[in-house]
Amino acid sequence: MARRKHKLRKRTLRSAATLLVLLLTAAALRVGTDTAGIAVQQESVGAVPESSEAIGVIVPPPGESEFPVLSAAGSYTGQAAVDINHGIPDFTAEERELGRARAKEGYESYAALDALGRCGSAFAVLTKETMPTEPRGSIGMVRPSGWHTVRYDDLIDGKFLYNRCHLIAYMLSGENANPNNLITGTRYLNVEGMLPYEKQVGDFIQNGGGAVLYQATPVFSGDELVARGVELEAESLEKGGIRFHVFLYNVQPGIVIDYATGESRRED
Repeated sequence: MARRKHKLRKRTLRSAATLLVLLLTAAALRVGTDTAGIAVQQESVGAVPESSEAIGVIVPPPGESEFPVLSAAGSYTGQAAVDINHGIPDFTAEERELGRARAKEGYESYAALDALGRCGSAFAVLTKETMPTEPRGSIGMVRPSGWHTVRYDDLIDGKFLYNRCHLIAYMLSGENANPNNLITGTRYLNVEGMLPYEKQVGDFIQNGGGAVLYQATPVFSGDELVARGVELEAESLEKGGIRFHVFLYNVQPGIVIDYATGESRRED
């Protein structure tokens, strides 16, 4: 075992509700390939340092194509992450209650893959007990939706465009080759987007900060196989601790990505 905990794999109420939102919106709306029309798999939005105005989170009425998570974040303008709701997470009362109940041993829940093989939300109560006690093993056998092995040696540090990105990092969860926790993410998303927040949470817990509520949700547009980004939320149970709510862009500077298939090319 790579972690010291008893893990429950049932989904939270919000995970079920968010998948329903995805199915209904994908069926009801014609979604384009630009930043409009982004289907969300839960009821909250992203966050980070300098950015836009807070907005309410609602499903748009028929005929309106913009979804809150992307319309709030806006198009990628050079920042790996953007603050949508002043950094305030959207955890439910039930999730907070679960956090208090599992504040010692921790808890993890991963949504099942959808009909296209795509990940849904991953929710956890992170503690020292959920962290791994051994090095991470191989994850190369997992092929997330939209996966391609492609490299741009002169453009990307690490050479390969795509990483198998953990929604909840191995350093926090001890989850290794769990297909419900791995998406096709760019090197930029993995290193510039997710890693700083993962390290922030890991350091907080290791330094005695206590349990942290944590949720990561990939955001897909229509039937696209590669997520446009990841919505990441965290909040410590202890007041005055860690708290953020961010949207992280699944982009790679200098590369054009076809999110429907995962194919890519250099920018002109």
